[in-house]
Amino acid sequence: MDKGTVIRTSILFVALINQLLVIFGKSPLPIDSEIIEQVVSAIFTTITALITWFKNNYITKRGKDQREALREKGLIKVKERKSNGKTNLNH
Repeated sequence: MDKGTVIRTSILFVALINQLLVIFGKSPLPIDSEIIEQVVSAIFTTITALITWFKNNYITKRGKDQREALREKGLIKVKERKSNGKTNLNH
């Protein structure tokens, strides 16, 4: 048997043992449903926040190059800031 078959078979046996324990009223994992809800919610929020932050900000080299190309073509606004009475472009 190859490595994948051994892993899948092992996971199947664990799932079957877990199901049998549930059928006979034994809790294989003493986890409260409230804890599961909180963990799932925290994971969802973290993943969503990271994806949103990564997608909406130019944090990678490729993203910074894209921002510069958009600026050069006038497709995004360039913020202006005033310093010592002079107007400078914020790059």
